[in-house]
Amino acid sequence: MAINLELPKKLHTTIDQAHQAAAEIFRPVSRKYDLAEHAYPVELDTLASLYDGLAETGQAGAGADGGRSQAAKKKPKAEGEVVNGGNMQSVLNVMETSWGDVGLMLSMPYQGLGNSAIAAVATDEQLKRFGKVWAAMAITEPGFGSDSAAVTTTATLDGDEYVINGEKIFVTSGSRATHIVVWATVDKSLGRAAIKSFVVPREHPGVEVARLEHKLGIKASDTAVIRFENCRIPKDNLLGSPEVDVKKGFGGVMQTFDNTRPLVAGMAVGLARAALEELRGILEDAGVEIDYDRPAADQHAAAAEFIRMEADFEAAYLMTMRATWMADNKMPNSTEASMSKAKAGRTVTDITNKTVELTGTLGYSERLLIEKWARDSKILDIFEGTQQIQNLIIARRVLGKSSAELK
Repeated sequence: MAINLELPKKLHTTIDQAHQAAAEIFRPVSRKYDLAEHAYPVELDTLASLYDGLAETGQAGAGADGGRSQAAKKKPKAEGEVVNGGNMQSVLNVMETSWGDVGLMLSMPYQGLGNSAIAAVATDEQLKRFGKVWAAMAITEPGFGSDSAAVTTTATLDGDEYVINGEKIFVTSGSRATHIVVWATVDKSLGRAAIKSFVVPREHPGVEVARLEHKLGIKASDTAVIRFENCRIPKDNLLGSPEVDVKKGFGGVMQTFDNTRPLVAGMAVGLARAALEELRGILEDAGVEIDYDRPAADQHAAAAEFIRMEADFEAAYLMTMRATWMADNKMPNSTEASMSKAKAGRTVTDITNKTVELTGTLGYSERLLIEKWARDSKILDIFEGTQQIQNLIIARRVLGKSSAELK
């Protein structure tokens, strides 16, 4: 059976609006906020309000709740009918806005990775309370990076409240978001099964933004260290079920990644496309012809490299679309989410660094945004799980091995 790879017309509005924002708002101030690290991009406030209003009517990206509230308003789909819903809208949105600037995209109010976590595992009642907040996501700690099972931050039940203690690092939008989705263990003796996620207001007793990091790239986006000291929150702020299922493990909180990894892959695809478009223009100006009717080996070396990178880009794009579509259609997509993240992360770093190399002094200088894109791209290969972590997850799924059997 033939596969139709054309996007539905209803999603073209999302693409057009996001691209307009990227071209007219993000690109013009991209260098400004790269040089003014930690300065808040005030240009985003109006844009965020516009997006939130459009999301309410289903005319833009998924919004703060990942599109769940909008989906709930729609009539039930017929059995077997395919869906292009909130996840697809969100990924297409980040592809276009990341074409403009990844750091600014990550700075958008109400579009944080914590919002994807809420959309993935919150109950309907929690979605009513937290569906409109701006949520950062706090997972990484000083003692670990991609091994999410190594969480040491604790959440101890005390009456009707959880008491959270611990330190989180590299929290994107940690000093700007109104709320933080915190991963913590409710019982260290039960291992990874006891890891849960909690919604914590940023301006709350026991929450301290200790410092902001200076980074290689995405400088428009703040990255914070946050300490939790005897931070008391209502027990209803635990996302999803409070039950600890040792047999299930921590699949509940890990479900978050099935939604967020394709999002990060979408960021990488958008940035890679920006670099390829810039490179094509520079090559054409230099008289280098890219001819798809001739073998790459018979063309200029730069043209052959471009064709190779473009093929990788197309593969990353299609893998991202597949993982996202599966999420919208409630299909298990953990393997595909990791595949898309691994492929897109590797591809964007290759494309942006090769673009710097092929454009020489022009690419290495600040005259264009090429060198900035190379710096921005590296984080897309790291956060939400490094190459090594993604390959490990994929291998476990393909081979049918548990985390204890394949480390």
